[in-house]
Amino acid sequence: MSTTELAWFKSSYSGSQGDSCIEVAITEQAIHVRDSKDVMRPHFAVGREEWSWFVGFAAGA
Repeated sequence: MSTTELAWFKSSYSGSQGDSCIEVAITEQAIHVRDSKDVMRPHFAVGREEWSWFVGFAAGA
């Protein structure tokens, strides 16, 4: 699946300035993550379990 086929979105917590944001796209297999300031750069993907762990960890920080 190419990055143009993914439905990317930013968190509702992202600032209106558009700086320091990431975008994510959710598929059945993985969560894809990219830099919203430079969408042409390569993105990375993590499994759903790993993403869930990361979000839980970040929420507790």
